[in-house]
Amino acid sequence: MVDRLYNVLFLCTGNSARSIMAEVMMTAVSGGRFKGYSAGSHPTGQVNPFALETLREMRLPIDGLRSKSWDEFAVPGAPALDFVFTVCDKAAGKYARSGPGSR
Repeated sequence: MVDRLYNVLFLCTGNSARSIMAEVMMTAVSGGRFKGYSAGSHPTGQVNPFALETLREMRLPIDGLRSKSWDEFAVPGAPALDFVFTVCDKAAGKYARSGPGSR
């Protein structure tokens, strides 16, 4: 039995591959305990086609995936985050200085 759903944000600079894949996998394999999100400090605006193909091959959902800014998680109405993980060094340094909630 799950007491509650935990929201997890994965950050990377471009939010086009690693963080997107982590978002999908977290949600898919957590048994309803976690909801994955992803964002980037400088989103590319597109999801890497190889990441999409890999997720498809794993039979994981890809509908609605998009490259997005971490600013979307720093506004009223954004999901309350329980965990934030960075998947690249550049995003880790930028998040520490200016990420969601630091303003």
